[in-house]
Amino acid sequence: MQICKTIAELKKKIKEIKNEGKTVGFVPTMGYLHEGHLSLMRQARKENDFVIISIFVNPTQFEPNEDLATYPRDLQRDVELAKSVGVELIFAPEAEEIYPENYKTIVEVIDLSQSLCGVTRPGHFKGVCTVVTKLFNIVQPDRAYFGQKDAQQVIIIRQMVKDLHIPVEVIAGPIVREADGLAMSSRNKYLKSEERQAALVLFKALTIAREAIQTGERRAELIEQIIIQMIAKEPSVIIDYVSVVSGVTLEKISHLEGQVLIALAVFIGKTRLIDNIMLEVA
Repeated sequence: MQICKTIAELKKKIKEIKNEGKTVGFVPTMGYLHEGHLSLMRQARKENDFVIISIFVNPTQFEPNEDLATYPRDLQRDVELAKSVGVELIFAPEAEEIYPENYKTIVEVIDLSQSLCGVTRPGHFKGVCTVVTKLFNIVQPDRAYFGQKDAQQVIIIRQMVKDLHIPVEVIAGPIVREADGLAMSSRNKYLKSEERQAALVLFKALTIAREAIQTGERRAELIEQIIIQMIAKEPSVIIDYVSVVSGVTLEKISHLEGQVLIALAVFIGKTRLIDNIMLEVA
């Protein structure tokens, strides 16, 4: 296991790997790894000759009032977990390495970034796209792996890769959940015990919505209301949004057909959680 702190150090290693003809699988993370991250790393291990992850809490994707300063960090723990699933190299730079003085360039995917999480986090996806573009340019992976929990992010990054002709295959791994259904997230650490229990309503609401669709319901507005009414049973859970959209364009739909994304975001105390299901509806 090698840990690189600088771009120059990493690029030297990448050159060696490429000269050996090895394929590179890459998993970008903000650290404080959980089973969702590890599942992506295992998949990368199966599909590539060499696996690299990044651990970088990217400051540009946090809004001014968000949790950049308190975001959970534990590099030594992350190193051990990554090593356990076959990761061979970790890129763990400081912010100054990624964003040097007088840095002036941002990357933005318009339209797709303005809905769902982009409404209340208007600068978030600019930060995501900028750092992911930089990481792709530095690491030069053959395949990059992202979690489906961040469904909007996956769609945006795929669009960015297509538009900018970046030679990387973007692969989405399924949402990994706790035994009780809560989607795994580094931010789950913030939840108090009663908040953690209240958070279970998210997957319950999505499950009921899925069941309604499976029994023939196709009205998007009604599906949203089913979810909203279920979440309302937990008064400590404050809805940011509940939305039924195209799983391709992220545009609002009135009738469910084709690839459909049912996405939600809520606040429980000071913690913002997201969850979703993606369906193919006939």
